[in-house]
Amino acid sequence: MKSITSRDNPLYKEIKLLASSSQARRKAGRTLLDGVHLCEVYLDQVGPPSLCVISESARQGGEVEALLVRCESRRVHCVMLPDALYQAISQVESGVGVLFVAETPHLEMPGRLNMSAVLLDNLQDPGNMGSILRSAAAAGINHVFCSKGTVFAWSPKVLRAGMGAHFLLKIFENVDLQALLADASVPVLATSSHASQRVFDMDLSGPVAWLFGHEGQGVSDQLLASATHRVAIPHLGKVESLNVAASAAICFFEQVRQKTLR
Repeated sequence: MKSITSRDNPLYKEIKLLASSSQARRKAGRTLLDGVHLCEVYLDQVGPPSLCVISESARQGGEVEALLVRCESRRVHCVMLPDALYQAISQVESGVGVLFVAETPHLEMPGRLNMSAVLLDNLQDPGNMGSILRSAAAAGINHVFCSKGTVFAWSPKVLRAGMGAHFLLKIFENVDLQALLADASVPVLATSSHASQRVFDMDLSGPVAWLFGHEGQGVSDQLLASATHRVAIPHLGKVESLNVAASAAICFFEQVRQKTLR
């Protein structure tokens, strides 16, 4: 295993840039997976990463040592950093000291929206994005389409919130959602607190596309007008609306409930 001790090392500079810049991650087509769980799921679901990075203190940990054995058996290039250099690239407080540099997938857009899917319009919060991806994967919804203004799905914060869901999904970014809706062959459902239809009264036994928007502004008016149905999630408490990630989970698992009743 190679040891890097200088901040001026070209490889270290490259890793640090990936850690600090979403633009750099998009341009390079790479991201960072921080923590044992994400790294293990990546090895299981995708395969060997481009690079494994550990801190000096992590080398003594049983979890990290086991992960290193798996990496070495698959000929993954591994480097070790002094704790101070590692902490400058990790965004996890009190982490175990291991991360992967991994390629972000480049997928070919499907010809038509004809499957159950999630459409995200200008969603901003990484935690909400990760939670929605995790719920979608758990509900068996495999396709996610993100508008240009939506937070980068492969940012480290979204990856941590997703807890490995990314590797079970096909995630498309910078998508023209209006064009996608125009040619959709499945119903498109958008949540709205002003809708008269309840999500629980909809027939969700077949494929549907779920449309969610910005945390404060919701789905844009243009996209909302293109949705097949606007649906509301009824609630009894005196709150105006639910968090978008909570709304998504309710919708996805109502679909699961209806499918399992068939």
